[in-house]
Amino acid sequence: MALRNIRVQGDPVLNKICKPVKAVNGRTLELIDDMLETMYEANGVGLAAPQVGILKRIVVIDVGEGPLVMINPEIIEASGSQTGDEGCLSIPGKAACVTRPNYVKARFYDEEMNLCEVEGEELLARAICHELDHLDGHLYVEKAEGPIHEVVYSEEEIDEEEA
Repeated sequence: MALRNIRVQGDPVLNKICKPVKAVNGRTLELIDDMLETMYEANGVGLAAPQVGILKRIVVIDVGEGPLVMINPEIIEASGSQTGDEGCLSIPGKAACVTRPNYVKARFYDEEMNLCEVEGEELLARAICHELDHLDGHLYVEKAEGPIHEVVYSEEEIDEEEA
């Protein structure tokens, strides 16, 4: 496993539409492992392949329930709404208010190319929507409902991250 460089806003790769994965091979599995390691190292809850410069329809998410790897994901159901601050590893130190569905159901393939479904509410629903937007070349700032602002962590939060 290796840490990958996270592309930041302004990098043209973040505005491109990703290609579907036709088959999983050793390179795909290595990419997934690298994406998970990179996401955890950056204290993120999700990461999409274009954020590390790869135009494939792959996302990894972990909202505290263990890693979720989604290949060729699509949202097949959504309902409700939630509005709150959202950030992105590709726009470090910033956040903005975004409204997303409060519930989503997504269909995707796992690392063995088995067809799967996942249902998510609240943070998981937000993360799925956010990461799938990356696969179509969109960043959350396009949906921002107010100004983009600096994120300032309290000393307690910093201490918890270092523990």
